[in-house]
Amino acid sequence: MGSSTVSYSSNTTITMDLDGLASSASWIAGRESTEIDNATTNKYLDALVQGKVKVGTTPTANTTIAVYVWGADTSLATTAIDVLDGTDSAETLTNTGVLNSALRLGAVISVLVATSDIVYNIAPFSVASLFGGVMPKFWGLFVSHNCGAALHATDNTNFFSYVGIKYDYA
Repeated sequence: MGSSTVSYSSNTTITMDLDGLASSASWIAGRESTEIDNATTNKYLDALVQGKVKVGTTPTANTTIAVYVWGADTSLATTAIDVLDGTDSAETLTNTGVLNSALRLGAVISVLVATSDIVYNIAPFSVASLFGGVMPKFWGLFVSHNCGAALHATDNTNFFSYVGIKYDYA
């Protein structure tokens, strides 16, 4: 009888330039990542996303940074979700319902103090778990925050990456 073991991919950077991302009191303005294609090459069963975000100068205490995940069965280059088109770019959602319907909240960072230049680590979270246990064919991130000041902008501290998961059978 065969057995299975978990196989992890190497760490892959998610292309998304968060340096200097402005604050959004309404959560509809933020930055989207480049689309990740899980349909044609790797076909991971899950992906663990993690990252770091560095706040800028004098953020407001008791605010948050939200990391959303979108998933789709077709490339956003073909069918956009509101203004999200799968390219690394600043975006302002035109339909506020998208936050509750098409995006899934992957992580929330609580900014509890008004101290400049603190780096917040985001613990790994599962993409598949956000979509009923099944990986979307195409997916990406959308990050928004209400810290009252832009994220740190000068040393490329802000980043996200993922590790793909498959199972090996022997």
